[in-house]
Formats: sequence, C-alpha cells, structure tokens
Amino acid sequence: MRTTRLGDSTVEVTQLALGCAGIGNLYHPVTNETAHATVDAAWDAGIRTFDTAPHYGLGLSERRLGDALRGRPRDTYTVSTKVGRLLVPNPAADPGDDLAHGFAVPATHRRVWDFSADGVLRSLEASLDRLGLDRIDVALLHDPDDHAEQALREAYPALERLRAEGVIGAIGVGMNQSALPARFVRETDIDVVLLAGRYTLLEQDGLAELLPEAAARGRSVVVGGVFNSGLLTAPRPGATYDYAPAPQPVLDRALRLLAVTERHGVPLRAAALRFPFGHGAVASVLTGARSPEEVRDTVEQLRRPIPDALWDELHAEGLLAEGTPVPLSTPSKEPS
Repeated sequence: MRTTRLGDSTVEVTQLALGCAGIGNLYHPVTNETAHATVDAAWDAGIRTFDTAPHYGLGLSERRLGDALRGRPRDTYTVSTKVGRLLVPNPAADPGDDLAHGFAVPATHRRVWDFSADGVLRSLEASLDRLGLDRIDVALLHDPDDHAEQALREAYPALERLRAEGVIGAIGVGMNQSALPARFVRETDIDVVLLAGRYTLLEQDGLAELLPEAAARGRSVVVGGVFNSGLLTAPRPGATYDYAPAPQPVLDRALRLLAVTERHGVPLRAAALRFPFGHGAVASVLTGARSPEEVRDTVEQLRRPIPDALWDELHAEGLLAEGTPVPLSTPSKEPS
C-alpha cells in the first residue's frame, strides 16, 4: 500500500489508516478476540498506520492496539495517539458505564482536560505504558476547541521539544473543525492535521482555508470521518451525521450523492473513500472498523475504479463546487 511522509518529518503513513475507536468499544462492546482480528486484518491488507487515543474506551483502545501489534517489528508500522485528556481514577464505588461519552466500558476513570506541558508528558507516559511501546510516532493535540490558547502556548511547545529530542517522530492536531487547525498550520511548525468530517464528499469546509494553507506550507492532512458518522455508507431516515440523526437537508444532499454514484455503478462509500485523495495535501484517509469484515470491505472499496464521469456529474449537479479537486479515476495498483 502506498505510503506518504508527513510534512517535513521522517514518519510515513499508509494510504489507508485504521482508526481504533471501534476496538475501544465505541457505542457497542467488541471482544478482545475480535479487536485483535481487526488489527490483523488491517495488517494483512497492507495497512501500517494505526490511530488511537486515551479517550477511546478510557484507554482500552490503546491497550488492545498494543497487544495486537506486539511481536511485529517496531520499525514497520506507525502509531499515532493523542494528548489533552488525562485519565483520572473514578472514586465512585459503582462507576457505571461510559456510554455518556460514547464507549461501552465501565467508567473506572474520568477524563480531565489538560493541555499544559506537564499534562502532555503525563499523557504520553501513560499512553506508552498502555500501548507497551517505547516511542510514539505521531502525537496529536486532541480536540483543543475550548482550550486553544493553552494548547498553542503550553502543549504545542512541549510536543515540539519532544520532537526535537527524537522522542516523537511527528506532531499535529486532530479536530472536527477546520478553522483552528488552520491557525495551527499558520502559527506553529506542526507536521500534520487530522481533520475529521470536514473534508468529505458531503461537505468541504477544509477546502476554504486549511487544505490550501497546508499545501502551501508543506504540511500533511490525514482525513478522517469520510462517511460523516455513517451517513455516506447508507443514507436513509434516521442515519447519523455528526453523531446525531441527520437533519433533513443534509440527508437530502446525501441521497442526491447516492443517486449519482448509483447511476455510475459505484457504491457511495467507495466514492467517499476516494474523494479526499484529489487534494495534494492529503496523505492518508483514516477509517474506523470494529471487525475484520469491515476492514476488508473498506480496502475493497478503496481499490474500486471510479469513472471520471461520476466526478463530472457531481460538479454538474452542484454537489461539488466548481474547482473542487477530484482524484484520478483509477486507484493506485501498488501491491499491499
């Protein structure tokens, strides 16, 4: 599978990356065996980039990913994790579950926002312990929406020092919006932005500022959320968008996209996976999975040829704005 270097760093990512929130019991429980098999399926498909976070299942995702990667040569894969939420033990005698935060795990810990330099160090130390690794390849500031100044003035310089010392290979920010990441690209020396849900076939907010800034400055963008919380896998009443039921105008737009892709004999999810690669700043697409079958389907969809006429019709229908870049019709044929 094709690899791309992140910014000016030495860290490389595969064209497709596995998001590991699902194996952290996102919404529904996954067994240890299924989580391990999911990572194995990604590996067998040529995926060598794995993204996790303390937030995902209160550390369960990191522990399961580390277990699944154990025994594989350390220099053959890339792991990214995140900082900004410290996990603190929950003193309650009956902690209940963590479903209020989206994860089907016991609420043995609580999350505490912390973008201080000390918080960064403590978070990474705990992540290394859960992962069972000696280093983190990519460290991302995780959702600093309401903590922008502390993240810029305290957390970012701490990550920059760790990168200079060789403790971390690349640094960046991961968010569900494009405006603040664009500010990081302008004001800091980050290598990468993980942009979730804001550069998809459904909406292209990232194209207004972030992606051009990244391209001009030689920074990389990893695109997550290409299915917009599942809406672009099967648009229908009740489908989710941004983790909630899709508003009718959004659903209507998704159904129009579906009608176009079906006319060209292409599954909507295949077009959604391919779309971000039309922009030169995009290094990788990150998709989640909770089973080997989901991994294999994603890889199959990514490799489907998509005719130029499909992109032309999306432009003609006004579903893609004039000038929106689109990928080549035939995906790369590199062996996995």
